[in-house]
Amino acid sequence: MTEFDPFGRQIFRGNEYRESRSEGTMAVIDPATEEPVGEIAVCDPSEAESVVDDAVRAQAEWGRTDAATRAAALHDVADAIESADVEADATLMTREHGKPYPESEGEIDNVAHVFRYYAELARDEAGSIPGTNQPESFQFHRYFPYGVTVHIVPSNFPVLLTAWTVAASLAAGNAVVVKPSEQTPLSTLRFIRHFRSLPEGLVSCVTGDGETAQSLIRSDDTDAIAFTGGVETGRAVNTAAAEGLKPSVIEAGGNDPMLVSKHAPMEVAIAGSATAAFHLSGQVCTSSERFFVHEDVHDEFVGGLVEMARDLRIGNGLEDAEIGPLVSEHARDAVDRQVQEAVEAGATIEHGGRVPPDQEVGWFYEPTVLTGVTPEMAVMREETFGPVAPICSVSSFEEAIELANDTDYGLGASVFTTDLEEAMRSYEELEAGMVWVNNPMIDNDAIPFGGWKHSGIGRELGREGLNAFRRTKMGVIDWNPTIQEWWYPYPDDWFYSHGAERF
Repeated sequence: MTEFDPFGRQIFRGNEYRESRSEGTMAVIDPATEEPVGEIAVCDPSEAESVVDDAVRAQAEWGRTDAATRAAALHDVADAIESADVEADATLMTREHGKPYPESEGEIDNVAHVFRYYAELARDEAGSIPGTNQPESFQFHRYFPYGVTVHIVPSNFPVLLTAWTVAASLAAGNAVVVKPSEQTPLSTLRFIRHFRSLPEGLVSCVTGDGETAQSLIRSDDTDAIAFTGGVETGRAVNTAAAEGLKPSVIEAGGNDPMLVSKHAPMEVAIAGSATAAFHLSGQVCTSSERFFVHEDVHDEFVGGLVEMARDLRIGNGLEDAEIGPLVSEHARDAVDRQVQEAVEAGATIEHGGRVPPDQEVGWFYEPTVLTGVTPEMAVMREETFGPVAPICSVSSFEEAIELANDTDYGLGASVFTTDLEEAMRSYEELEAGMVWVNNPMIDNDAIPFGGWKHSGIGRELGREGLNAFRRTKMGVIDWNPTIQEWWYPYPDDWFYSHGAERF
């Protein structure tokens, strides 16, 4: 089989890497060095449709395969992931995205168990047999796959977020076509080699741009869509899916609040907030992007966070660093714009707020702490995909909840408190799909992941993540066939008994 080549303009189809026949090419750039890591093909609609045709044929057989056999096949995929060369995979991811090497390695280490979870969950097909509404009638429902699902993957977790939805879709009996991010396509494309043990055509990977994604979504032979990315792109994906009446799972980012109560365990709150704000250089959909800190502990919290930010090392992710570059120059410029606009509107930079003066190459930005921010500033209203912690002082926990909910987003929300009432109120009242108290950004394969409001529709992970990729079919089997009294023809006395008059 042809092996993966980062400069090979390859796609993955038929369980092997093949050079794309499309003419378009796109460079992949290391955001730390601004040097090329590889190049990918920009697949045209014709090539994308050809890959979909392969998937349709493969799914016809896979969809009829029993759940136990599918489970065993997914365990084989997990085995392949666990036995792979993690160092080579993580190094490529760091070069492509910029994230520190330990974070790349950690992402890959969290992938295999997603396949094992769905392998076992899918063996319990979990239909239902409700109480019948007629005697001598067996009434039930079961789940069936949609067919071919399209998975549009973001740049920040190019392997893990591929696994979340692909594992669920395969477990449900579908074939999948993956379209990676333009910024980090090589990591996703290399990861797809682990599916070679599955039937040919069942898992494919097509590289390209937004037009490539749209051609996959709009294909007459694709049946469901999974997308993770920004709100505007999510709307475009959902619109295209809706035109074909295709179900979609949309995770469209967030503007997550962090509430720090006067009852917060301060040492824990400072360390946890530094991670929540600056992990992956703030390029996590569930990063804490708006801080509401009680005035009684505001100065202590700010001082501790600034001290931690100063100690974070900035540099190439293959060296000793916690803060790598942003994924693109455009991404860095967008973060800097928000920071500078906040300063012009009255905010104070306590730390950071600039490109590191000793970093002449690469798209780096210092971990930034802002105080004196107000809720109407863009840094508090827009998603900030970078290492910025804007802090707003509040006079009560009630004010913090009110301000936290004043947003179009609703992915996650975090709280630090040792007060049980505040903890419970946070879960009940914060308008978000996930609430973390004293432990931000944690996920669990068995708990649904997703947001409210503009942060998306549908869920990944858990049983809901599996059900997103399968549809129900009702069944009614009368085991003692009889003519039902409501069938045609109606007897004459039925009309009179219901008030009808003879004409």
